[in-house]
Amino acid sequence: MPTLPWTTVTTPAPDAQAFVMASRFEVRSLKDVPRFFLKSLAAWKQVSGAPGAYGASLIAEPFKRTFWTLSAWQDKEALYAYAKTEPHRSIMTGLRPTMKDSTFTFWQVPAADLPIDWADARRRLAEQQTTGF
Repeated sequence: MPTLPWTTVTTPAPDAQAFVMASRFEVRSLKDVPRFFLKSLAAWKQVSGAPGAYGASLIAEPFKRTFWTLSAWQDKEALYAYAKTEPHRSIMTGLRPTMKDSTFTFWQVPAADLPIDWADARRRLAEQQTTGF
């Protein structure tokens, strides 16, 4: 399974809090996987320059048609600003028809706990009942 390991974008102050987001996306068919993966890489590149980003990771399970993201931010506002900025905004809109399912979860941790463990992120996503893209 292709994984982009945790990449630190900005090192937060040791006493800071981090706003964490984990997501799970499932595309409708295998033919949608290459496009979703390429668009994911563009969004990943955008994170590396996004104000307030602390770090991110991506796991792709192409034969399961599933993609997982994990990112940490200075605060909720920094994450939402990233999501509304190009190219992420157009990527979300453009991929919507290819999506079968998506799940998001958010929580806060001391910045000293970064990077977040994938097992914790997957557990939190499994507990989520809210879906929608």
